[in-house]
Amino acid sequence: MSNIDEIKKERLRKLENIKKSGINPYPRKSKRTHSCKQAIEDFKKLSSSNQEIFLTGRLRAIRGHGGSVFVHIEDASSKLQAYFKKDELGEERYKFFHDNVDIGDFIEIKGVLFLTKKGEKTLLAKDYCILSKSLSPLPEKWHGIKDVEERFRKRYLDLIMNEGTKDIFKKRSEIMKKIREFLDDNDFTEVETPILQSLYGGASAKPFKTHLNALDMDLYLRVAPELYLKRLLVGGYDRVFEIGRCFRNEGMDREHNPDFTMLECYAAYWDWNDLMGFMEKMMHKLDSKIFPKKWDRVKYQDIVKDDNEKEAFAKLKNPTFVLYLPNIPLCKKGEALQGIVNGMELIKAFTEQNDPIEQRKLFEEQEVLHKKGDEEAQVLDEDFLEALEYGMPPAAGLGMGIDRLAILLTEAKSLRESILFPFMKPKE
Repeated sequence: MSNIDEIKKERLRKLENIKKSGINPYPRKSKRTHSCKQAIEDFKKLSSSNQEIFLTGRLRAIRGHGGSVFVHIEDASSKLQAYFKKDELGEERYKFFHDNVDIGDFIEIKGVLFLTKKGEKTLLAKDYCILSKSLSPLPEKWHGIKDVEERFRKRYLDLIMNEGTKDIFKKRSEIMKKIREFLDDNDFTEVETPILQSLYGGASAKPFKTHLNALDMDLYLRVAPELYLKRLLVGGYDRVFEIGRCFRNEGMDREHNPDFTMLECYAAYWDWNDLMGFMEKMMHKLDSKIFPKKWDRVKYQDIVKDDNEKEAFAKLKNPTFVLYLPNIPLCKKGEALQGIVNGMELIKAFTEQNDPIEQRKLFEEQEVLHKKGDEEAQVLDEDFLEALEYGMPPAAGLGMGIDRLAILLTEAKSLRESILFPFMKPKE
């Protein structure tokens, strides 16, 4: 039996002890009155009034000294020290804690705040309650390549053990909030469009295929929301955006994951010049150190030689708009661009094609490629073409990878570090 198995066996024994004592080790709720952060911030007021409070969280450390134990309790906001004293709790309650509670358990502590001789803000425990008995021990530390894989497979442990991981996703959440605020301030309406689609479109990508049993029909997971967002321009919206998951059945590397989060937004009566100015303002507001007020501009044909885009883009030192992208089947001819930052494609944008006759020709060209075996070629969407025939105003739109943006604005080094639960091949 391994050491881990022995620990789990011992914790199961403690679980049975707790149940036999008549205590539910997994109660429905707690009496929490303050978060750890609130207790720290309001320490002076709470300690001077000797007010009893309830704190809850996971035990991260236990240090015993005879008739007293110091612990660290952690919730989503912060950590705080608590002091368990036999004379305060009574011998029976103190012994029960000592015999049955482990690092990793969630507990509720009732007590009053005080300063230790070393000046540390501490909660003197008057009573406690087990909220969730942990049966598996927390890992002591993460190190080496093998454990990097485990971090992604067991993100919950990564979040518990690595403060840096928590910081990445806190910052990612703040990024999303700032993007939404900026778009809202500029009169964009947030919408939701279908993820399951009878036809995939909006990007040159291989889709994932599935089947709807209720209607006995094949469907696809969307590769992009573009064609539905443009339908909304036809329907009378001036400015729309969506932040959501997209799915592409392609390779996996530092910058690619089968499912990823993308921002797409469209503005009627704009062209790609308006869009570039808008993107510069938005990105500069997100982070003025990384994104300057004015991006460099280069022509695709001037920098890409021998079809090696990746090599050409890596040489761009500053945030750059690469103009006049070739072979874009959904835009006005010659008015497509990529936004490149640190050699990585972050944004693709263009003046939208709103001529239904021209759009049909472009789709038909893609159909030829598709029939020749190009799995990433776009398919002809009659419903979308019909929508265009009712009239879509001139417009410009952009798509931006949120996971890639998070790499740039956080300590993440790859998409797997910027996505909470990246796809991982199952272990054998």
